[in-house]
Amino acid sequence: MTGDPEEGMLSWDESVFRNEHVFEIDYVPETFRHRDSQMQSLSYALRPAVRGSRPLNVMVRGPPGTGKTTAIQKLFDEIGAQTRDIQTIRVNCQVNSTRYSVFSRLFEGCFDYEPPSSGISFKKLFGQIAEKLVEDERVLIVALDDVNYLFYENEASDTLYSLLRAHEEHAGAKIGVVIVSSDPALEPIDELDTRVQSVFRPEDVYFPVYGQGEVADILRERVERGFHEGVVATDVLDRVAELTAESGDLRVGIDLLRRAGLNAEMRASRTVEREDVETAYEKSKYLSLSRSLHSLSENERALLEVLLEHDGEQAGDVYDLFHEETELGYTRYSEIVNKLDQLGLIDAEYAEIDGRGRSRSLTLAYEADAIEARLE
Repeated sequence: MTGDPEEGMLSWDESVFRNEHVFEIDYVPETFRHRDSQMQSLSYALRPAVRGSRPLNVMVRGPPGTGKTTAIQKLFDEIGAQTRDIQTIRVNCQVNSTRYSVFSRLFEGCFDYEPPSSGISFKKLFGQIAEKLVEDERVLIVALDDVNYLFYENEASDTLYSLLRAHEEHAGAKIGVVIVSSDPALEPIDELDTRVQSVFRPEDVYFPVYGQGEVADILRERVERGFHEGVVATDVLDRVAELTAESGDLRVGIDLLRRAGLNAEMRASRTVEREDVETAYEKSKYLSLSRSLHSLSENERALLEVLLEHDGEQAGDVYDLFHEETELGYTRYSEIVNKLDQLGLIDAEYAEIDGRGRSRSLTLAYEADAIEARLE
């Protein structure tokens, strides 16, 4: 180091980032590594649409942060660049968790404007979508991303039934469905009504957790595209890859790199150090928690707020407190408990209680402080 105290320090108008967008969750990388077989399977299933036929339906499964959404986006982009005869629409079911809201997004995708907020029945909404497809002679491929949220709200069977039976009510309508589930405990086919099971025979495409070497390879490319040269040393990137592999979620690593870069800038440093990574990880490790909390309704958040004060108590006792807050009945309360359990936000376990038979205790799956800070 020279005698200049300012050497190695950023000036106010400089940044360690070459392109910070590379570290945003919705960024689609130019090269999509370690998912060749999955992309080939998806391409095989959707290929009939290029010839004007209905594509094969697909079930995409795998834990969060394993490249499922990116694969769908990459494939849809490729289809859009090749032909105008196919309409591709990805619906985020974490946000649109009812049949009507799903079809509202399909309407918006087909017509380029939102349907009326009221006064239009589902049947009419669906009919206009189907008629548009027939009139334009286009095949529609629908990706229901995070379809597990439709299952949590008991909306999956009705939604899929409408999509899969479209050609029976509207001659000439051609719709293919890709469902994308991030819940390893969910068996989508088993949870569907028999009327849907009889017609939904999807190709199964599985996305496993990335290995640490694969994680390091993917993150290295992000570093090269997102940071200026020399900002992230090899040993620092190795630590990020290690923490990411432990979490099992590639998105944690991507978020971690961005936060570590911001930490370096806060120190006016031209390089990201291990201390920047360790500090950033305290927030990045809760990425999945933040996403899950963001999608909750007011009543679902209310139950978590009750549990912050009554963690580990019996479901019946918690209900009394929850009812005072929301005035909801026990049936809806039980549905919310099941959803929070499926989301991994709480553990709802049955146990034998003296004098009360089998009862569920409700326990927070994260530290109370972490949940409280992200509910605000």
